[in-house]
Amino acid sequence: MDVIIIGGGLGGLCAALDLRLRGHAVTLVERRQYPFHRVCGEYVSNEVLPYLRRLGAEVEALAPAHISRLQVSSPAGRVLEVPLDLGGFGISRYQLDEFLYQLLQQAGGQVLHATVTDVEFEAATDAHQVVLSDGRRLPARVVVGTYGKRSALDRQLERPFFSQRSPYLGVKYHLRYPAMPRDLIALHNFADGYAGISAIEDDKYCFCYLTTRRNLKAHGTIPAMEAAVLARNPHLHHILSTAEVLYPQPEVINEISFAPKTCVERHVLLAGDAAGLITPLCGNGMAMAIHGASLAAARTDAFLRGHLSRPQLEATYSADWQGQFGRRLRVGRAVQRLFGQPLLSELTVGGLSHWPGAVRALMRRTHGEAF
Repeated sequence: MDVIIIGGGLGGLCAALDLRLRGHAVTLVERRQYPFHRVCGEYVSNEVLPYLRRLGAEVEALAPAHISRLQVSSPAGRVLEVPLDLGGFGISRYQLDEFLYQLLQQAGGQVLHATVTDVEFEAATDAHQVVLSDGRRLPARVVVGTYGKRSALDRQLERPFFSQRSPYLGVKYHLRYPAMPRDLIALHNFADGYAGISAIEDDKYCFCYLTTRRNLKAHGTIPAMEAAVLARNPHLHHILSTAEVLYPQPEVINEISFAPKTCVERHVLLAGDAAGLITPLCGNGMAMAIHGASLAAARTDAFLRGHLSRPQLEATYSADWQGQFGRRLRVGRAVQRLFGQPLLSELTVGGLSHWPGAVRALMRRTHGEAF
């Protein structure tokens, strides 16, 4: 096998489709059956559209929402609003991942529903062995890890962030909420967290928030926490009290880490959230996953064709990744420190409301250009 890709999210699906269209034998390993929901803000910057078109992924076929404005509120409800220079689109991961999965199958890519327990590199053969939970061992010249925010595989790779507890958890719902314009993405702050809401397909909205285990532990259940903490923001109170929830239980993920990560571990190329997670306030994780896939696919293609050695593959991919995303992640972590604490959030939103150019400058530093 030329390439094994671990994890079938946006990064994995796009990298697999890209490499398959370049003529390489690709196996994507994803433990879950498509389609399924993921904890995700489900807003994508338009910077990805040229690349998706090159992959034959015309997302207009999914009738996404078109988003052109950003609104940010403080915990007390103070609001600032700016236009989004590039704009973006809203589409559920349930739809988008299934769409890319079908395109990959049509292109002849292999999808294996299994769990990876380890990746071994054999220096003598300059190749990998990917170990599955059922004992199978799959050989590959290149392995790309696109398995998301946190995985048991991170423990096997001995990644430093995995041993450090993270206080954050993410919660996501789909809603009907006609009170909100469909061209707007809103980010609402509350004590120790922030929530995003934006339109997706079929007149639905994605409502996704980041908070802490401390908030949940203090109130016992997610509904109780929402009523006691999130609803103090009047915008969130209106959403929580009037919106129609479209599935009974939210999607939840724990131990979300924003700590710095590397994009190469034990000769495995990492992309998407596995390589670095941008804060939800910067709202561009899906685009980063897709862009990271394009970088990994291009360098992997050059390696497989003999144009790069293994050390050159890893060095050039690392340089590409840092050049595209290093500053975005640093700015994202700095922006995160300005929000989540009620007093500081009030001061930040109040100050920036009189300085919209600064908000747009921050957005440009967390978004890329069309590629």
